[in-house]
Amino acid sequence: MSRTEPAETPLGDAFHVYDTTLRDGAQREGISYSVADKLAVARHLDALGVGFIEGGWPGAMPKDTEFFARAASGELRLRHAALVAFGATRRAGLTAAADPQVRALLDSAAPVVTLVAKSDRRHIERALRTDVRENCAMVADTVAFLRGEGRRVFLDAEHFFDGYRFDPETALRVLDAAVGAGADVAVLCDTNGGMLPLGIAEVVTEVAERTGFRLGIHCQDDTGSAVANSVTAVQAGATHVQCTANGYGERTGNADLFAVVGNLVTKLNMPVLPDGAFGELTRTSHALAEIANIAPDTHQAYVGTSAFAHKAGLHASAIKVDPELYNHMDPVAVGNGQRVLVTEMAGRASVELKGVELGLDLAGRPDVVSSVVATVKEREAQGWSFEAADASLELLMRSALGGADRVPFALESYRVIVEHGADGDVVAEATVRVVLADGQRLIATAEGNGPVNALDAALRGALTPSCPWLSDVELSDYKVRILTTGRSDSYGTDAVTRVLVESTNRSGSWTTVGVHSNVVEASWLALVDALAYAALRAPVPAGAGS
Repeated sequence: MSRTEPAETPLGDAFHVYDTTLRDGAQREGISYSVADKLAVARHLDALGVGFIEGGWPGAMPKDTEFFARAASGELRLRHAALVAFGATRRAGLTAAADPQVRALLDSAAPVVTLVAKSDRRHIERALRTDVRENCAMVADTVAFLRGEGRRVFLDAEHFFDGYRFDPETALRVLDAAVGAGADVAVLCDTNGGMLPLGIAEVVTEVAERTGFRLGIHCQDDTGSAVANSVTAVQAGATHVQCTANGYGERTGNADLFAVVGNLVTKLNMPVLPDGAFGELTRTSHALAEIANIAPDTHQAYVGTSAFAHKAGLHASAIKVDPELYNHMDPVAVGNGQRVLVTEMAGRASVELKGVELGLDLAGRPDVVSSVVATVKEREAQGWSFEAADASLELLMRSALGGADRVPFALESYRVIVEHGADGDVVAEATVRVVLADGQRLIATAEGNGPVNALDAALRGALTPSCPWLSDVELSDYKVRILTTGRSDSYGTDAVTRVLVESTNRSGSWTTVGVHSNVVEASWLALVDALAYAALRAPVPAGAGS
């Protein structure tokens, strides 16, 4: 079984950054993660260095059950985080061992379990239709059972603040039942999101004094105070804070992971991430937005593109003297950049650091760094985004370094036809003409359930005989985003299209990007990058290209 404590964080187990993007964040309207998406999100969060990743509710959600099964099979290897399964306590009248939902938590193989339990007497009596005594027994029995099976257990005390205001003794009895049975943390949940910071501080302080328990905080954002409430709870004594990436969540969302971490690190001097990880906040935020297929919030604290943007002339004049005069912190520290007017900051340091991460040494090559910065700047103005497409960015960097062209062919032409038959079936047919490095001209035609699928099949049909490694490469995910042109008379048909393609082989997965006004051409650009990246890590037969 994997570890139950966060690894390599300066504060260790003394403070928990707990992410629930894959469970609570997935309840945001408009988000629907595939299992592949969930695995990708978990990898990004682990790379950032959060202590705990709540993967979902196994047994209740089929995708979550599959996620934990694939994670346990070795598809998810975590360096920093412990994986958490979320679920409910046993039902009234059952033993914990006999409850199938509790059994599903064990079957997930997650080393940590977070149990949700009612802590508001009104919910206990009206929603669960039981009494406080049985509710506390449900909590204690389930915690004790899971602890006996070797799991670390946290308790989410649902509706705690509303329940504490209505009947504080019942709310405290629930916490006592959990901690007495072996729960490590009692998490106080502002489930309805109606609290304000001073109220949070008062309750957390009082509960800490009355119980002596280790407390956590989970805040919804219905008053727009989730981040402030979370930080206030930490100042009042909470040592476990639950957040979601970019504040995703039900209704108006949850406490934003990046704003909470930004405040803890820069305002409270709490090193809650592994050394060197704080500079990855912006990149991680944007990468997770791409996976969720939601445009990044440009005005998001710390990581938004406008977080350190200055338009007023007065600001610009002062910034020329000293950037700190109008910035509350150095934006580079979170991987962001300062902007004056509408000019994008070059970000040379970010390019060099990213090169190190990708295994490319850009130190001492200012010409290469300048070239990469200029290209990224130019392409981003056209709608490109490399935040979730590291493979395309690595290819760009290698090209700037003067590396050989890794695309194992040159395109002569392609053609795609979509036919709607009399029976209602829609079939796409693609023909590609390519030339190999030895001058051999290849033509292949294939059908697919869409133009991109057909194009991919035709390209593989042409190249696989000369590039046998291609048979191991699969297109595992495909995302399209329509980018507005900015024209007032545009209704979307002439807008720019950005395509993200995720590819996999036996050694891993990678994402590439393509942008064009034509969705097929954008897809083609992403497909070509995908093959070029695969070629970097595969032996290419003589005569088939570099």
